[in-house]
Order: sequence, then structure tokens, then C-alpha cells
Amino acid sequence: MEEFRRSYSRLCRESGAEPQEAVLQQLHQLPRGRLDLATQSLTVETCRALGKLLPRETLCTELVLSDCMLSEEGATLLLRGLCANTVLRFLDLKGNNLRAAGAEALGKLLQQNKSIQSLTLEWNSLGTWDDAFATFCGGLAANGALQRLDLRNNQISHKGAEELALALKGNTTLQQLDLRWNNVGLLGGRALMNCLPSNRTLWRLDLAGNNIPGDVLRAVEQAMGHSQDRLTTFQENQARTHVLSKEVQHLREEKSKQGCGCLCPQFLDLMETIDKQREEMAKSSRASAARVGQLQEALNERHSIINALKAKLQMTEAALALSEQKAQDLGELLATAEQEQLSLSQRQAKELKLEQQEAAERESKLLRDLSAANEKNLLLQNQVDELERKFRCQQEQLFQTRQEMTSMSAELKMRAIQAEERLDMEKRRCRQSLEDSESLRIKEVEHMTRHLEESEKAMQERVQRLEAARLSLEEELSRVKAAALSERGQAEEELIKAKSQARLEEQQRLAHLEDKLRLLAQARDEAQGACLQQKQVVAEAQTRVSQLGLQVEGLRRRLEELQQELSLKDQERVAEVSRVRVELQEQNGRLQAELAAQEALREKAAALERQLKVMASDHREALLDRESENASLREKLRLREAEIARIRDEEAQRASFLQNAVLAYVQASPVRTLSPPK
Repeated sequence: MEEFRRSYSRLCRESGAEPQEAVLQQLHQLPRGRLDLATQSLTVETCRALGKLLPRETLCTELVLSDCMLSEEGATLLLRGLCANTVLRFLDLKGNNLRAAGAEALGKLLQQNKSIQSLTLEWNSLGTWDDAFATFCGGLAANGALQRLDLRNNQISHKGAEELALALKGNTTLQQLDLRWNNVGLLGGRALMNCLPSNRTLWRLDLAGNNIPGDVLRAVEQAMGHSQDRLTTFQENQARTHVLSKEVQHLREEKSKQGCGCLCPQFLDLMETIDKQREEMAKSSRASAARVGQLQEALNERHSIINALKAKLQMTEAALALSEQKAQDLGELLATAEQEQLSLSQRQAKELKLEQQEAAERESKLLRDLSAANEKNLLLQNQVDELERKFRCQQEQLFQTRQEMTSMSAELKMRAIQAEERLDMEKRRCRQSLEDSESLRIKEVEHMTRHLEESEKAMQERVQRLEAARLSLEEELSRVKAAALSERGQAEEELIKAKSQARLEEQQRLAHLEDKLRLLAQARDEAQGACLQQKQVVAEAQTRVSQLGLQVEGLRRRLEELQQELSLKDQERVAEVSRVRVELQEQNGRLQAELAAQEALREKAAALERQLKVMASDHREALLDRESENASLREKLRLREAEIARIRDEEAQRASFLQNAVLAYVQASPVRTLSPPK
């Protein structure tokens, strides 16, 4: 193994990969003739190196590669290398999940390799692909060395079992086959059972866990029992023939050593009698073999008839099972249709309920939106009304202020007119007073002049006195003039004061009025600005009202559209419900027709069951007859075998007598003493 280990390391390094330490350790510790790499995760490079080394390996007879997690490429390389190996006897590939490529590589291995006698393929997936497993079965049919094959847990179906049955018909060396825990089924079990009469070497076949009926398993076990009996008989006859051939060869060697001249006529006669007895035994064995062959042919004919009856029974059972399956399928279809109808109705009811709920929710939402829009519209309308009231109030206030301004302007005008009138009256009064005073003065002057004239006329004589009176009058006149002038000045001053006071009062009133006018103008401007703002607010409110009106109109149209859609959906739902009802009625009609057909099939099945019962009773009677005939034939065969055994015993006694005679003759021979045969 050291050379093998060095070669493995060299090949791994040549391929550019490091050798696996676990594999090197196992190669270092393994005993001679056995390579155990179980549970070692082998890489593709390791498999390539082993595939190159194993064809030249002459000491390894057992190779264990169980649970090595081989890839498809690695398994192909490894098995390709084992094709040229001539010393390997035992190969274990358990638990490597071999699939299509592995099955094809195993088929090529079985075709080319002539030394492997035991192959373990448990826990793989060879039967997953039918074509690859057919290749494997073709290699098994062509193999001439394999004696034990383990195919447990390989997902082999009934098709794979049929391919395997064809391979067993052509194989002449396989003795043990393990097919436990696969998916062979009834068809695969029958195919394997039918191939067993053609195979004379297989004496062990395990089919547990394959869903195979008990009668097929019992038939396979009975066939395997016959094969084991045949094998034991063949081995015993072969051993006896070998022992007798050795004894005869020993006798011939001993006699040849004594020489041809020492042979006496008695020994020749004895040999002639032995030959005659052998010929008679051969004739009797041939006759008994012919008789046994005839009995076997008759038994095979009976078996063929029984098999035909069994085939008919199986066909009727299959037809009955098919009809029952059809009835069950129809029942399942009916149940599924009812369930589908129920689920469809429930689903439609749920959909209708959901649609109604959605429509109610949409309607409630739209109503809420409409109510909210109405409330908003009312609020806006209230705001608009309030703004209009405010606007009217402000207009009224503006009108009142305008009226107050007009009234104040009229009052100011009246006051100005009254002041002017008062001023005119004062002027007229002053003028009148002046005119009165002037008229009085003039009158007084006239009176005085008249008085003077009268006094001059009357009192010319009184010039002195009048002169004095004149002087007094002149003084008085000057005083009156001064008084008039003072009064006139006072009146003028009073007039000037009144005019100035009136002007001041008018100016004050005008200033006050101007202030009022300015305040009123400011108030008017503010009122106009407020009016403009209110107009803008009113315009915005009107635009918002128009927008809200448009939104309300859009919501109304949307509500109408939704109502139309709801009505259309209601119509569609009604149409869908009517259509579903029609379909359900049609399905009910079809189901009723299928039920009628099923009832007819049940009646046919009942008729077939009655026919089957009749055929089964006839078959049982025929089987009983055949069994009685078979029992009689077995009894005849047993008697014949007893007779053959008796003849064999007689012949054996004769042979022993002859042997004793020969031994006595040989012991009594004067030439030399022969040793007794073993």
C-alpha cells in the first residue's frame, strides 16, 4: 500500500491538487488487500487519481467507498478506471447518491469487468431515470462474474423492475439479489416472478417493502425454495461425482502402476460388469429423467392452465379494480364538483357580500363626503352670508357716513350761510344804525339848520347869544360827531371783531370739518379697502363656492356614475349568478348523467362481480381438481423418486459390493499390496 500511497500523491500533484490527508492516512493504516475509504469525502481529483491507479493494482481485492459523497464526474472517473481491473472481488458504493451518469458508468463496468463478485449499491438513486437504469440492466445481463447484488433503497419503479427481469433472464451467474425498500409494485413483482423460471442460478431474492401483494411474494419465495433445493442437489451430485471420479481415477492409477500384464480376466470381467451396470444405471436414469420430464411437462401444462386461469382472474380483478377506480374517480369528481359548486357559491356569495360591503362603504363614504361637502358648503354659504351681511353693514355704514358727510356738509353750508347771513345782518344792522345815525344827524342837522334858520330869522338880534348858542351847539355837534365817530369806530371795531371772530369760528369749523372730512376720507378709504378686501374675500368665497359647487357637481356625477356602475355590477352579478346557475344546472345535468353512467357501471360491476364469483367458484373447483391431479402426480412422482432412490441404493450396494470385491481382489493379489482408497 505504500507504493499505492506514493503513486496517489504523485498523481494528485501532477493534476495540480493537493492529496487529501484523510485519504493518505487511510491508505497508510489499511490492511493488505483491502482499501477502505468509507465516510471520506472524495474530491474529483482523488477519484481521477484512484481511477488511474486501480487498473494497475494487483493486491486490492476489496474496495469500500460507502458514504463518500461522490459527484457524478468523480463516480464516472472511478468506475471507468475499475473496468480494466482483474483482481477486485468486492465493491461497496453505498450511500453516494448515484444517479443517471453513475448508473450508465455501472452498466459499462458490469459489461467490461470480469472479476467483481459482490456489488453493494444501497442508498443511491439508480432507478430515478429509466434510460440510465436500462443501461445498468443491460450491463448486468452481459456480466458473467457477479454473484451478489444489493440494490436496496434505489427508487426502482415497476419499469426498472421489468428491465431488471429482462436482465435476469440473460444472466447466468447472479445468485443473490436484494431489492428491498424500492417502488417495484404489483407489475414489477409479477415481471420478476415471471423471469424466475428462466434463471437457474438465482436462489435468493428479497422484495420486502415494495408494495407487492402477498401471493406474488409467496410465489417468489416458493421459486427461491425450489432454486435452493436444486442448488443443494446439484452441489451434492457434483460432490459425489467428484468423489467417485477421484476413486475411479485412483483405481486406474493403481492398476496402471501394476502394468497391463497383471490384469486378470476376472478384473476385466469385473470392469465389464461395472461398465454394464453403469450403462444400465445411465439407461434407467435416462428413462427416469424422461419420465420426470414428461411428468414435469404435464405439470408445466397444468401450471400453464392455472396461470392462464390466474391471468384471466387477474384481468377480471384488474377490470373490476378499474371499474371500481372509475366509480371512485366519478365519485371523487362528483364530490369535487359539489365541493367546487359549494365553494363557487360560497365564493360568489362572499364576493357579492364583499361587493355589497364595498358598495355600501363607497356609498357611505360618498354620503359622508357629500355631507361633509354640504356642511362645508353650508359653512361657506354662512361665511358668504356673513360676509354679505358685513358688506351690507359696511355699505350701510358707508351710506350713513356719506349721509352724515352730506348732512354735515349741508349743515356746514347752512352754518356758513347762516354766518354770512348773520354777517350781512350785522352789516345791514351796522349800515342801518349808521344810516339811522346819519339820518338822525341829518335830521338833527336839518332840524338844527331849520332851528338855526328859524333862530336866525327869529333871533337875528340875538347874535351874541346865538353865537354862543352856536358855539355851544357846535361844541355839542363836535361832541356828537365825536360820539358818532367813536360809536362808528366802536361799531366798526365790533364789526371787525365779529368778522374776525366769525372768520376764526369759520376757520375753526372749516378746520374741524376738514379734519372730519379727512377722517371721513380715511374712513372712506379704509372702508373702500375693507370693501375691496371684502369684495376679494367675497370673490374668493364665490370662486370657492363655485369650485365647491363644481366639486359637489363632480361628486354628484361621481355618485351617479358609481350608482350606474353599481347598477351595472348588480346587473353583471345577476347575469353572473344566472350564468353560474345555468352552469351549475348543466353541471348538475352532467353529474346526473355521470351518476346514471356510474349506476350503469355499478350494475355492470355487480354483474362482473357475479360473473367473477361464478368464475371464482369454477376456478376454485378447477383448482381443486388440478390440486388433486397435482397431488396424484406428486404421489406418482414421489413413488417414482422412491423407486429411483431404491434403484440408486441397489446400485450403490452393487457398487460397494464390487468395490469390496475389487479391494479383496487387490488385497489378494500376489504382486503388491495396495492401500485402501480414502
